[in-house]
Amino acid sequence: MDVYVARQPIFDCHKNVYAYELLFRDGTANFVPDIDGDVATNTVLANSILTIGMDVISGGKKSFVNFTRNLLVKKIPLLLPKENIVVEILEDVTAEAEVVLACREMAQKGFLIALDDFEYSDDLEPLIELADIIKFDFRMSSPEEIQSYIDQLAGKNLRLLAEKVETQEEFKLALDMGFELFQGYFFCRPEIMQGKKIPSSQIAQLQIIAEINQPDYDFNTLETLISRDVGISYKLLRYINSPFFAKPNEISSIKQALVYMGGDELRRFMSLMAITELAEGKPHELISLSCIRGKFCELLGRESKYQLKTSELFTVGMFSLIDVIVDQPMAKVMEKLPLSENLVTALVRKKGKLAGFLALSIAYEQGRWSSIATIAERLGIDEAVIPRLYAEACQWSNSVALG
Repeated sequence: MDVYVARQPIFDCHKNVYAYELLFRDGTANFVPDIDGDVATNTVLANSILTIGMDVISGGKKSFVNFTRNLLVKKIPLLLPKENIVVEILEDVTAEAEVVLACREMAQKGFLIALDDFEYSDDLEPLIELADIIKFDFRMSSPEEIQSYIDQLAGKNLRLLAEKVETQEEFKLALDMGFELFQGYFFCRPEIMQGKKIPSSQIAQLQIIAEINQPDYDFNTLETLISRDVGISYKLLRYINSPFFAKPNEISSIKQALVYMGGDELRRFMSLMAITELAEGKPHELISLSCIRGKFCELLGRESKYQLKTSELFTVGMFSLIDVIVDQPMAKVMEKLPLSENLVTALVRKKGKLAGFLALSIAYEQGRWSSIATIAERLGIDEAVIPRLYAEACQWSNSVALG
């Protein structure tokens, strides 16, 4: 059976990743509701822990996993490492004695418990007393309704998690309401301010990105641009002199480093370093997600019937969040970043073959399973290989994370 496991980040108030919720789909079903909850959870656990590896899919963070009444009563969470798992109790689970007894044992053994899609009811008090985290769905309930539920929880030692937060305004509202954890794609939205200009320091980094992504980039021009940026110069020399390359002599100049790396490896690594510099002060998840998209698009391209350049596929995924990173419309960023027409068409107008690979990558990361088969068929990609490629992209992102 082909199993899709994606992840959605959960942030703290500083926009640092606290955990990931694991999203599941059975490859033979079209929609998540068609899958029995017990089968879904058992399969996601088997694949994320045994097949893929929890450290790969969650990058060493905690994983929120949905548990049905049946799985709770069978005490399935107790088979898992308490350090890695948050037991998320689905909204349709009632506080019957058998469930409460099982959850009490989990709490006593150190498991964190979260209540999903919370709406206050006196009947839920036994589970509320055992919970550590309460999740509120910002699409399902109005802010006024959520505030009334929060008032009912006053005095309890609970962390509030705002779910499906899709805009920066909603993030700020939830923060003001006392939420400590946040889930949704608000961090993927640029905070565009009218009249704001791209700072000169960012333009210099965009120039590096533009040069390295030219089909025949000039080493002398690239050397000059990199030498002007102390941060990127330091990271490049540190990387090239790492044990990974096992060189007999230390490389001490930018030009030596550029010649030694060469080709696609240089383009990939320099793009990553420049984006890391650009993203200073932004959630690190933006860099991680950019890396996953870049590698995922590249890997998908190798499986496609279309023979596209892997460097362009990597770039379209890697740069898909650059508007968020510099808080400018994508079209304006592209004016400072003269990439190929194929890339501009994909990033600005969402058209062309490259755009299809980016669309497939985004559909997977967001768990929009019903879209994946359609896009994969159009791109000539065997749907069965996609979960493995996503896991590989996550693993690559974990390995190249730059501080």
